[in-house]
Amino acid sequence: MKSKRIPVFATLLVAAAVAVMIALGFWQLSRAGEKEALLARYAAADASSAPVAWPADEGAQAMLYRRSRILCMRVTGRTAIAGRNASGESGLAQAVECVLPDGSRAKVVLGWSRDPAAQNNWGGGVVQGVIAPGPRLVADPPLAGLEANQTPDPSELPNNHMAYAVQWFFFAATALVIFVIAVRRRAAN
Repeated sequence: MKSKRIPVFATLLVAAAVAVMIALGFWQLSRAGEKEALLARYAAADASSAPVAWPADEGAQAMLYRRSRILCMRVTGRTAIAGRNASGESGLAQAVECVLPDGSRAKVVLGWSRDPAAQNNWGGGVVQGVIAPGPRLVADPPLAGLEANQTPDPSELPNNHMAYAVQWFFFAATALVIFVIAVRRRAAN
């Protein structure tokens, strides 16, 4: 009776896949720590009342959830996107794109309305508020006769990297178990 050997190519393929999955699990563990630090920085920024200058594109990430103030010289575009008001009700966040004195642009969320046909005739001026991801400035107080938007809250950002790490480790273990079962069945036949 001839003994069946372990399949070399399949073993190498499964070993490589398991190694990649384990590496991805450890990468997600490191990302979990990085995200925790980022969320702590955002929470500190959210608690700070000191305003900062409106960030250039490359500096926006570091300024999220801080208060800022801009001068909108003119409005170049208007949009309405799904949003919530300060009470948590669903509706539309009325937003504009502004040209700033230096020629750069900024997205500004002026306020909230339940009415999809709400006309936003705001033409520009001083806006103060909170820098939200995008980046966009969420006006506080609201402008153009609109209601207040829900204030951007960094605690709403998920840190699910630990769950992703567990998934990758589970995938690796599952691949190993399936491979061992397949090899044992092959040897038994």
